[in-house]
Amino acid sequence: MILFEEALKLVLHNANIIDIESVKLIDSLNRVLAHDIISDIDMPPFNKSAVDGYACKISDIHNNLEVLETIAAGALPKYNISHSQCSKIMTGAMLPVGADCVIMVEHVEKINEKHIRFTKEKTGVNIAYKAEDIKKGSIVINKGTLIKPQHIALIASVGYPELKVYKQPKVAVLTTGSELVEPNVIPSLGQIRNSNAWQIYSQIQRVNAIPVYFGIIEDTEEKIDFAIKKAIAENDIVILTGGVSMGDFDFVPKILKQNNVNLLFEKIKIQPGKPTVFGIHNKSYIFGLPGNPVSSFVVFEVLVKPFLQKLMGSIELQNNLLLPIGVDFKRSKADRLHWVPSKINQKGEVIPIEYHGSAHVSSICDADVIFPVNIDVFEIKKGDIVNVRQI
Repeated sequence: MILFEEALKLVLHNANIIDIESVKLIDSLNRVLAHDIISDIDMPPFNKSAVDGYACKISDIHNNLEVLETIAAGALPKYNISHSQCSKIMTGAMLPVGADCVIMVEHVEKINEKHIRFTKEKTGVNIAYKAEDIKKGSIVINKGTLIKPQHIALIASVGYPELKVYKQPKVAVLTTGSELVEPNVIPSLGQIRNSNAWQIYSQIQRVNAIPVYFGIIEDTEEKIDFAIKKAIAENDIVILTGGVSMGDFDFVPKILKQNNVNLLFEKIKIQPGKPTVFGIHNKSYIFGLPGNPVSSFVVFEVLVKPFLQKLMGSIELQNNLLLPIGVDFKRSKADRLHWVPSKINQKGEVIPIEYHGSAHVSSICDADVIFPVNIDVFEIKKGDIVNVRQI
């Protein structure tokens, strides 16, 4: 049994990026950039007005100003600005030569059709200067960034109709357990519905990898062996739930070894999720997660999710916040790192969720975050800062 920190280090160390592919900009949302985005233009590309108003010399703002023209956005100015002159200008339009400020239209009074006067004491320049946002040739988004909607606008602005992104790995989802039935079946006595597979399937989707469901595998060595062989052959990653503990029908570690999977660990000092397995077979990766849904959920979030993110080239492996805990937290044993499902109240405090063990699947539905309680820590006092991870 190894420490969680060692397990995470092993998992991330062995996460080798699969490949790179090209996608159209419209199809790039939630993909990870495989190259830097470099601007091919200055932004703004010219000095432009930041408001609707009149472009003039700031030294002339208390003079009556002659209006030379109206400059629309997208049009080029026809006239340069000289002493006591101005041009009416729209937001985003190019500033005419000679102007060094734009007085706002609401601060102007018309004298006649050709002349205006400024009605305030002073003005800001109200100009967006050439290249003040982005300079041509500069990196605007770094390789390894997960593309969000706000990135799409910027990428389009700097001339990328197509992008290179890291490929999405295929992840096989196998659930072992002769007692399991699918959600559409009413369980008979001794049976339970298969919740783990669909939970993990959704967690894989949320990371933007590609889940492949292999169904429920009966607890026989022959059927587990067949499913593992097929899953390894057809996918980049295999995730099994159940069959990794110490019971008479927990065959998974044994069968993985028989299939030449090099198991790097079989137990982790965490709660929940101690019976967790990770191994490598050529270029394939195998995780064996506990059969209880809270355990498998937590292990996926803290171990499998960062692995998949790194495998897809992401530089953003986790999203942690430092927040105060809103109640005293105590535990009776402190021999394992404990991940505590919690919610955040309206005061921004972390409130641990009450749950009755790793099978209490409904409890985690109220959780916003999880936070770790280190080995040998029995108590956290109200108001102490905890390092929470959003889920």
